[in-house]
Parts: sequence; structure tokens; C-alpha cells
Amino acid sequence: MIPTAARLLILGSTSPYRRELLARLGLPFTTEAPRVDETPQPGESPRALALRLALAKARDVAGRHPEAIVIGSDQVADLAGEPLGKPGTHERAVAQLQRMRGQTVIFQTALAVVCTATGFAQSDLSAVEVRFRDLGDDEIERYLQAERPYDCAGSAKSEGLGIALLEAIHNDDPTALVGLPLIRTARLLRAAGLTLP
Repeated sequence: MIPTAARLLILGSTSPYRRELLARLGLPFTTEAPRVDETPQPGESPRALALRLALAKARDVAGRHPEAIVIGSDQVADLAGEPLGKPGTHERAVAQLQRMRGQTVIFQTALAVVCTATGFAQSDLSAVEVRFRDLGDDEIERYLQAERPYDCAGSAKSEGLGIALLEAIHNDDPTALVGLPLIRTARLLRAAGLTLP
């Protein structure tokens, strides 16, 4: 059996945002893209969707690297119980931001840590409450042209210009809105047996 400290740590994501966040913990790691269908199931809540996808991503990568400790993460914007994912296109981003203006949106950021060899599998979720300003169409257009956040749940990148779209953020982990709640990630990695610096 490989000692826990010697196990490879893999971030099951190709997100540059998550990679930058995980690097803050000072642990060596690699990244690998999970192969997971992200389609919501009928009647699935945004919270349940985020948790299911985070665990599915971690398990998918762990299936190819059973000795490794794998982190999976997913974020779903929750607008009154409706999941809003990555827009992918300019038109869908405009529609998302128009629907969210003046509204409170909960960004459900889930993560999972899995190690197949040890049987370790735990998940957690950080819910971030975000209140959007009453945005004008011209503000939305200027923001999208400047930031192009088409790979971000809910079309808003709070770590960039997207912060100007907001009135308030309420949460218990400032990294959760960016896509990987580091307080919870550190807790799960310690539970999996890793020693953090």
C-alpha cells in the first residue's frame, strides 16, 4: 500500500480558476479532465446537481488512477431553484444576466475527494449568496465584451470585472465563488490523510 503522503494528488478539472486556487495550498498536483455528462436529471435541485457532478468527476478520474487522491468540483448557479450552468455562448450569457439582474442567486459550489485504493470518498458544499445589481442591457453587453465569461456558471466572474455586477456576497469561504472552496478542500484532504503545509 502506498503511504498517503506519497499518493499523487489530481485535480479532476481543466478549469484554470480551480487550478490557481488549489495551487494556493502548496501541494504538488496534476490535473486531468473528467469525462462526465453534466446534464441535470429531471427535478434535480441545483444543490443536488452540484454535489452529484463533483462526486462523479472525482470518481471518474479516480477510476483511471486508483492509487491517487482525486478532487472533483462543480458549481451551479441557483436562481429560485432553477440551475443555471455555463452559458457557452454570448446569447445565453446575455439571457442569464438579464434574468439575474436585481435577484439573489445562490452559487452552489460542491467538491468531492476520492481515493479508490483506500475507499475514501467524501463530499461537501459551500453555498454562496450573491445579490446582483439591477443591470442595464448596456452594462451587460459591456461586461460580456470585456470579460467573455462563457465558461463560468451564471456568466459572472467575481474574481474579475464581474464583481462590478454585484451588490453583495454572503458566504463562509471567499474562494467558493471562484469555483473551489479551499477551506472545505483542505478539510477533506486532511481527512483523506494528506498533511497540508
